[in-house]
This record gives sequence, C-alpha cells and structure tokens, in this order.
Amino acid sequence: MEAEIPARLSTLGHPQRLAVFRLLMRRYPEKVPAGELVDALDLKPSTLSAYLAALMQARLVTQERDGTSLRYSTDMAEVRRTVDYLFLDCCRGRPDLCTPVSPPSTMGTNPMSDRKYNVLFICTGNSARSIFAESVLRAEASDRFEVFSAGTMPRSELNPFAVEVLERKGHDVSVLRSKNLAEFQGPDAPRFDFVFTVCNQAANEECPAWAGQPVSAHWGLSDPVKAEGTRAEKSLAFHQAYGTVRNRILAFAALPIASLDRISLQQAVDDIGRTTAGEFA
Repeated sequence: MEAEIPARLSTLGHPQRLAVFRLLMRRYPEKVPAGELVDALDLKPSTLSAYLAALMQARLVTQERDGTSLRYSTDMAEVRRTVDYLFLDCCRGRPDLCTPVSPPSTMGTNPMSDRKYNVLFICTGNSARSIFAESVLRAEASDRFEVFSAGTMPRSELNPFAVEVLERKGHDVSVLRSKNLAEFQGPDAPRFDFVFTVCNQAANEECPAWAGQPVSAHWGLSDPVKAEGTRAEKSLAFHQAYGTVRNRILAFAALPIASLDRISLQQAVDDIGRTTAGEFA
C-alpha cells in the first residue's frame, strides 16, 4: 500500500485528472459514459482517454463496457483505503490534527439524532424534477423533514407540464417557485442534513462544500423538459418523471434514519438512486 500512495497522489496532482476524478466522485455510484465526461469537462476524447488510463492504472477508477460504450466510476474501496492510510499515517489517527476528518475506525458509527431533517434537492432549472421531489417529500413526510429545492441555473418560472402533474396529484403548487442555489449557500441558509442532485448536469457542476457535511447522493433521471412529440407525449414524460421521483421519495422517507449510522445511511440513499430508476407509479 505504501508504494501505491505516491503514485496515486501524483496522478491526482494533475489538475485535469483531478477534475475527472472529482466529477466521478460526485456521480458515484453511477457509471458515467465517456462521452458525457468529454462534454462535461470540455476535453478531447483522446485527452480524456489518457487521463482515465492514468486513473485506472492508479486503481482509483474502474471501467465497464455497456454495449458499444464504456462507462467509468470511482473504485470506492481503493479510494477509502487511500484516505484511511493518509489519515492513520499522516495524522496518526488524531482528529485534533486533521479536523474535520473523522478517524476511519469511528467514521459513521454514530447514528443521526431523531429530529426534523433539512433536505435539499438540486437540478439545473428547478422547474420540474427537483420541484417534484420537494413537493412529494413535503406531502409524504412534512412532520419529519423541512424540504427545499433549487437550481444551478434556475428558470424564471416552473414548467407548466410539471405544474399540471402536481395539481392532478393533489399537491399545493402555490408554495412553489424556481429558486437559485445561491439562496441556500449564505450564512443564514438552513444547515442541511441531506443534499440530493436529481439531474446529471447539476451533479457534474462544481459546487462549494456544504457546511456540516450532509449525507448526499445523486438520483439522476432524464429531463422531461427535453421530451419531444405531441402534447400527450410530453405530458407522459412528466408523469413518468414524477413517478420515478415519488418512488425514490417513498423509499427515502421509509428509512429508519435515527437508527442508521452514517455509512449505512449513505449506502441506503445510494441504493435508492440505483434501484428505483425507471419505475413509474
């Protein structure tokens, strides 16, 4: 392990290789197509290929073939081993030296307290997917969660198809508006316990670290706003997106949050993003 650490640090010392790694970390546990990495990072395919080869040689990234395309994800087992080694060797396992890092031996062993939790859903436009998530969680479990949503590049108004779906499902749309993520990043903003991205573009973008290190996950799904065809076909895309979001929210609301340690809770919210994608209710 000692011989691998310098090689991994050297690999991550290159700014653009680090950018690839950080994007894959933000999208974990999702496996990201090479073409999407090219677009998100504005790289030439040959350049990206070289960066990914270096990251795979350092065993920080894995590759998987999906039909004719290649998908990439971080190798979290090796990432954790690297972080653990650095903490135990460089910080000698002392949290007073490496605050706010928690020692690997105790990280995640304490469950969250049983209280009302603040949850933020993020997408690009804050006009449909994150609005669906905000509305559903508020309707299903407002006694346990304070719910917010925002966009990295919010639109000036909610998508009319999204509003129509929410009204048909009995949600109060009068409390909804499209909001900029900046509203939730100031000193007076709520301190979040959970932060979820619900679109790939928002997950790809650089965002400041959240105070308090909330549990975060990527629950990406296709943008219904981009649906083409007749009005009925577009409406169907929004209903399908709503159904997928609702399934994820119901699974999340059913978690025994107060009895789960952080590692188990993180695994649970990651699993929700994997197992409920594509379902429709």
